[in-house]
Order: sequence, then C-alpha cells, then structure tokens
Amino acid sequence: MKYFKNKKILVTGGAGFIGSHLTKKLVEANAKVSVVVKYNSIIECPRLLSIWHKVRIIEADLRNIDSIIAIKKLKFDYIFHLAAYNHVGDSFTHVNETLNSNLFSTTNLLGHGPSFKKFVHIGSSEIYGLQKRIPFNVDEMPSPMSPYALSKYSSELYARLKCRENKANLICIRPFNTFGPYQSEKAIIPELIIKCLLGKEIKTTLGEQTREFNYIDNIINGIMLICKKINYQDKPINIGSNNPIKIKYLVRKIHKLTSSKSKLKIGEKKYRPNEIWKMQAENKFISNILGWKPAISFEEGLEISVDWYRKFLKLYFDKKSQFKDLLY
Repeated sequence: MKYFKNKKILVTGGAGFIGSHLTKKLVEANAKVSVVVKYNSIIECPRLLSIWHKVRIIEADLRNIDSIIAIKKLKFDYIFHLAAYNHVGDSFTHVNETLNSNLFSTTNLLGHGPSFKKFVHIGSSEIYGLQKRIPFNVDEMPSPMSPYALSKYSSELYARLKCRENKANLICIRPFNTFGPYQSEKAIIPELIIKCLLGKEIKTTLGEQTREFNYIDNIINGIMLICKKINYQDKPINIGSNNPIKIKYLVRKIHKLTSSKSKLKIGEKKYRPNEIWKMQAENKFISNILGWKPAISFEEGLEISVDWYRKFLKLYFDKKSQFKDLLY
C-alpha cells in the first residue's frame, strides 16, 4: 500500500500476535517502522525474526512513566497502540496486571509519550459483553464481562478523552475474534488445532454459542484501509465478517481438517455463568462505506492455520525451545 511509504510509524505491542502481523505489512509497504517491546522480549522473538533488522526496536515498559519519557522527543506520523495483556480468562486472576498493561499504558503513552499526527487505538470486540441486539453496533452501550474487557474499554475511552482534549486525530478500532499463524495457544483455535494434532481428548460445552472468526490478514487489511481513508472518527469502527459460527461446528471442522484421532466430548463442560451467546460485528461502515471485504474466507484461513501449526508443532513442545514462551 503506497500510502504508508516513508511514513514514520510506532507500533506498541509489535511483538504480539496482531501487532507483529501489522508490523510486517507496514514494512512491506516501505514505512519507517519503530516497534515498542518490553525489555529483553525481542531476543529471538519468532514473530519478528524475519524482519527485525528492518525495524527500529525500542525497549520500553509503557507501564512506567520514566520509561516513556525517555522516548518523548520522538515524532511519528502514526502510533498504532496494541500493547496489552490479552488473556480474557486469566484477567480474572490478574486484575492489577491487566489494568496496568491495558489502561495505564495508554494514559502514560498519551500523557508522556512521543508526538504523533494520528493515534490508532486497537480495542477488542470483548468490550461489548452482553448485548440485546445482534450484531454488535458501536452505538450500543458496552457491558464488559471481564477485567480484560473493562480495561480495554477504559483505555479506549481515555484515548478518546485525551485526543479530543488535545484536538488530536484518533481512530478507535474494535477487531472481532482473530486467528492465524503465531497466535498463542491460549486462544481457542490454536488450542483446538494443537490438541487435535496431538490426539488429546477435547472437552467442550454443547457449543451452541456463536462467534465470528476473522483470519489475521483480513483484520490487518481492514486496519490499514481505515487508516488510509479516515483521519478522525469519533465513533469506534468494527472490523469483522458478520459471519457467525457455532463453537461445536468449529470444533468438528478442526477435528476433520487435522484428521485427528482425538476423542470429542461435546457437552462435557458446563456453560459459564455469564456466557455470551452471540458475538458478531455490525460492519456496515467498513464494508459499505470503506469497501472492506474479507479476502480470505474462514475455511481458507483455518486450512492455512492448521498447516502452519502442523509445521511448527514441535517448536511448541520441544523442552529446549523458547518458542512457546515467546508467544505470550
């Protein structure tokens, strides 16, 4: 995408799942990319290994104001803010860490960080929580159901407050469930693929819940398209296919694609007390107005992902390999 050529861009969380894929695409677009990573986390990072010599690495802890002040004099055309504690389930037992990583990193970055022409806040569909209307519309009041969701919503609200106060260009993006290569095994699709490839028993609920699953390239293309066409958008923007898939279908589909011998025990687990039964994006803005369409279907993305995890499975479970730890 020629639009990003020679643009000075900062990506926080650039060694993460979505952040690393975005960084690679920006490098391909000939942008001048700097990546913020935690101290020592870039060493042998598998996600950025192929391009780390093409980006500027900035080691900083966004939770620490002194760490951010050290990079205050830098200037960027764009800041893509993706740094976050991303595990929904674990956030219930790591509340302080979740808030520090997701909310206070944002307040520190916007209050003491580098200057920018446009700030792009990457949120999450988890923000919506329980909703009466399906698909999820950005005009609806969010009802976060986890510390993670609450922290991401708080972060988004603060970004909107601060950028409005400073009359700065801001875009808030809410990607819906994303999957693809290099994703942590704590996410549902990698977890299922790995268990199926290893022949491990799989226990699930009845799986009547629906989610949409978006292949990573589609999400990255959506983020870049939004940034090309929008300077400032007061409302958040959903990125999602609006294609609901039942969890039980997902489980059986992965079981089939992997030719797995795993025993499926669908219905073995109970639903969570505050189960979100449906989660899908109202995507008229990005689809009808901006012209975004998923280039890779759910089925195609799943096949690519299965092939990738099959290829790299040994790296996840080789006791001498740091690969698994570096994905978190």
